[in-house]
Amino acid sequence: MRVVMLGPPGAGKGTQARLLQEALGVPQISTGYMLREAQHNGSTLGREARRYMEAGQLVPDEVVIGLVEERLGAADCSRGFVLDGFPRTVLQARALERLLESIGPTLDAVVAVEVPQDELVRRLSGRLVCRRCASMFHADLNPPKQPGHCDRCGGELYQREDDRPDRIAVRLDLHAREAAPVEDYYRAAGLLRAVTGTGGRDDVFGRIKACLA
Repeated sequence: MRVVMLGPPGAGKGTQARLLQEALGVPQISTGYMLREAQHNGSTLGREARRYMEAGQLVPDEVVIGLVEERLGAADCSRGFVLDGFPRTVLQARALERLLESIGPTLDAVVAVEVPQDELVRRLSGRLVCRRCASMFHADLNPPKQPGHCDRCGGELYQREDDRPDRIAVRLDLHAREAAPVEDYYRAAGLLRAVTGTGGRDDVFGRIKACLA
């Protein structure tokens, strides 16, 4: 199965994508993780991505599309994938469609996780990220066993600059402007599945499984 996960920052789409990865036996492809890996590996695309990220700017479509194309060409994607964080724009959605047409089956579904803005602000303002493995925790909802350290690798936890309260509203507004045309694009294609993202993790996952059945 080939699935795209959409949703605003803090909607929990990364967590749900990991659960879906385990259930389907296909890789989760996170563009955020992919960009960080590309920077670390020092590839041409990674160096270009770093230039924009260090300036606090969005990485251009052509760079992100190039990274996704490389990843989807890997052997472990032959049976399917769960795309998390891509596409962000209609241009990216069209590029993904062309890419999939050239390498095999196209998308089966696009899941949009929907969460009210006040809940998103609560989730994001307490989010903590591991510097070493990028695992996510939350000061209140999912605290680490040892304060300041990742449960998985022991790395240092930190709060991203864009998870600070003064940045959150800007991020959510930007996402809303970008997401609406993408959702409209997939709705017109008959692929969009809207899922309520509030409640427990397993409750949300149950809704996702039901909409993909």
